[in-house]
Amino acid sequence: MTSYLIQGASLLGAKAADLGVLGGAFVDASEVAGLKKTRVIDATGLVGLPGLVDLHTHVRQPGGEQAETVRTGSRAAALGGYTAVHAMANTSPVSDTAELVSAVARWGAEAGYVEVRPVGAVTKGLEGQELAPLGAMARSAAQVRVFSDDGKCVHDSSLMRRALQQARSLDAVIAQHAQDPGLTEGAQMNDGPLAAALGLAGWPAVAEETIIARDVLLAESVGARLHVCHVSTAGSIEVIRWAKARGISVTAEVTPHHLLLTEELVSTFDPLFKVNPPLRRQEDVLALREAVASGVIDIVATDHAPHPSEVKDCSFPEGAFGMLGLETALSVVLSTLVNPGMVSLKDVARFMSTTPAAIGRLEGYSSPFALGEPAHITLVDPTAEASEPRGSLSHNNPYRGRDLEGRVVHTMYRGNLTVTDGELVERPEVYP
Repeated sequence: MTSYLIQGASLLGAKAADLGVLGGAFVDASEVAGLKKTRVIDATGLVGLPGLVDLHTHVRQPGGEQAETVRTGSRAAALGGYTAVHAMANTSPVSDTAELVSAVARWGAEAGYVEVRPVGAVTKGLEGQELAPLGAMARSAAQVRVFSDDGKCVHDSSLMRRALQQARSLDAVIAQHAQDPGLTEGAQMNDGPLAAALGLAGWPAVAEETIIARDVLLAESVGARLHVCHVSTAGSIEVIRWAKARGISVTAEVTPHHLLLTEELVSTFDPLFKVNPPLRRQEDVLALREAVASGVIDIVATDHAPHPSEVKDCSFPEGAFGMLGLETALSVVLSTLVNPGMVSLKDVARFMSTTPAAIGRLEGYSSPFALGEPAHITLVDPTAEASEPRGSLSHNNPYRGRDLEGRVVHTMYRGNLTVTDGELVERPEVYP
């Protein structure tokens, strides 16, 4: 087993320090300093963050391997500084059985770049008619603790309430894709004057906000945990703020693209900018940034949604919804929140690592860099130009040509390097 001495890293942006890694865990630097097999990593000028955790990743396997596989998605995640991802259930077939979620977890372990925790479907086949076997998935080898029909909304109120009740008994969380289908049929972009001018069907903010309002009340009624996926409007923030003030157990995420990109980009008619929920107004973007800074929004999650070129190299109405996100998320956060002084690097560790891990019930992330804890760490050069995404099979990157800062130099998962000097380690060794 290789031991490591990480020298001079600015941990969470604080004073430079040394870290030792031995047997897959953090140890005092003195324990490895004299060992012949110790590899020294010069981290001078680099910021040390705990391994990043994504609560919202689409890896497409099974059924969509032309866009992404568990292995390629894991590689993209490692390049972005992640050591754990939650793989969404909208695969083909849908991840709605104990057997299938266990297979996804096994494929992740075989790839060895990050921990892949499957998200189980709430309803069978994502059809919104009948609850999937949540208990069986929770008790499976995958130990599912997040359930979501992401890509579709659990729209039936009675079904959603029963899902929340079951999740409560499993110490799990329902992650809702908040979209009223009756208000968004055929919608293409944010509703408003620009949509009218472009001749595209509008997607009203209220379609998101009404579902969140209903669901926080349902969660309160049964004492369950609710997580809101990809919040995109200022009105949604106010509903979540109200719910938290009331004591309701609700958490929420925002995507990097909703922190930076706005509806004006749709004027290009480039399907790269077609996403669900849609890009919103600049006022919404600024409100989302403030909500992350204030803690109303708990985490940043990528909603990494790879697509093959044929469904993005087409007309805007025909294009698929979704953008890449794993390899650029940290750079977007640094550029939109850290560099303007809205949040600290310690805050980044909270909303991109410890809090998403807590929501997903992942172990080993609650005490970053603590001695004896699993050695998950990301070393990033905060001033270097961000790298172009290269780990994914797909190329639907909405940040082409943009100046983003922050480049991941090293990623370590369970005490082994998965990325070193900005390049993937082809066969990382992973401690069981």
